[in-house]
Amino acid sequence: MTKILIFGNSGSGKSMLARRLCETHGLAHLDLDTLAWKPTSPPERKSIKESAQEIQAFTASNKTWVIEGCYTDLLKLVEAQSTEIIFMNLPVELCIGNAKARPWEPHKYDTKQAQDNNLPMLIDWIGQYTKRDDTFSYTAHKQFYENYSGSKRMITQNTSDLTA
Repeated sequence: MTKILIFGNSGSGKSMLARRLCETHGLAHLDLDTLAWKPTSPPERKSIKESAQEIQAFTASNKTWVIEGCYTDLLKLVEAQSTEIIFMNLPVELCIGNAKARPWEPHKYDTKQAQDNNLPMLIDWIGQYTKRDDTFSYTAHKQFYENYSGSKRMITQNTSDLTA
């Protein structure tokens, strides 16, 4: 049974790859952005326990799936259930370009304008990927990738055929 974890920097193509895999292989899709945050302004992370319950409900109700996000702390919760991981390890410059070209994400933003208003902060955050030392960082993602003992792939460039 296919159970894939996709992770990497914001703008690396996680969501795009997840959608392609779901369409090609009939997998359920969970974007961790949809459950990691409380609906507050400014945004505040939910507790790991609360997010874990939502992830467990998703995996219990779907035999095959793709879970994607930059949250190493949440990915570790389902690492043992996964059959493969994919590290979207694109250069920061490509991630920034992808973020600038990103279509409106209605599941994250009420309007395209709201998404565009957030772009300067997002670009700054993407640029700090290799400097941060948190659950969203290159360091955490690299360690997660290196410690995973199952099937794994690393993607280092934009490409149109990642569904094989």
